[in-house]
Amino acid sequence: MNDFINELQLKIERLENEINFKNGLISILSHDSKELVGTFLWLTEELEQKTISEEDFFKLLPQVKKDAQKNLQTIQDSVAWLKTQYGEFKIRPVKIMVIDLFHYLEEKYTAKLKEKNIQFYFKGDHNAFLTSDRLLIEYVLDKIFNNAVKYSFPGQDVYLQVITESDQVVLSVIDSGMGINEKYLPAIYTYGNPIFLGTAGEKGAGLSLKIVKNFISLLHGNIQIISTEDNGTTVSLFLHKFIE
Repeated sequence: MNDFINELQLKIERLENEINFKNGLISILSHDSKELVGTFLWLTEELEQKTISEEDFFKLLPQVKKDAQKNLQTIQDSVAWLKTQYGEFKIRPVKIMVIDLFHYLEEKYTAKLKEKNIQFYFKGDHNAFLTSDRLLIEYVLDKIFNNAVKYSFPGQDVYLQVITESDQVVLSVIDSGMGINEKYLPAIYTYGNPIFLGTAGEKGAGLSLKIVKNFISLLHGNIQIISTEDNGTTVSLFLHKFIE
């Protein structure tokens, strides 16, 4: 009887988390879309009514562009998550060399790394591998690495580290950037945590880590974030070497 109650409580908790996640997702999409469209409409109306000069209008466009980029990222994140919730989505395990994941990030972020003069290094066994879903693991590392670059200062280093422990693989993205005040860490996956600007003023919707945690749970793994303000952040993924 107790086992049945415990199992029921776990199911209820999972359902509550899923509902909260979906509600938060809808809230972010609704708020950000209204904010962006509202700002752009206001600017065009002001220009039409000549209450704002063309010079001032064009001065404000870079900010509108940044907001649009943030919104586009939110939509892309949402679509990635939706793919795992509807239709016939199934985990498709394949053998993945960790060094290939490093090269994937290195290639995708070539421009951003160069722009911030950030060096990206690999730590660990070059022959290390795991069996996982490539779509999910690439998405997860992409978002974690994006944050590492965003919150690093020009000239700093970022690492992808791999440690293999029997049937477990630990992937860590390590930076020495601005870090997170420990008081914010307990709420890092909630919708009430503040949104921090990157070291070059980069904006985000604060959605990526929430989806990352959701995807890691789909892979039957765990995520750990260790961070100290002004001393950087280490995000570690604890994954089974083999999943079915």
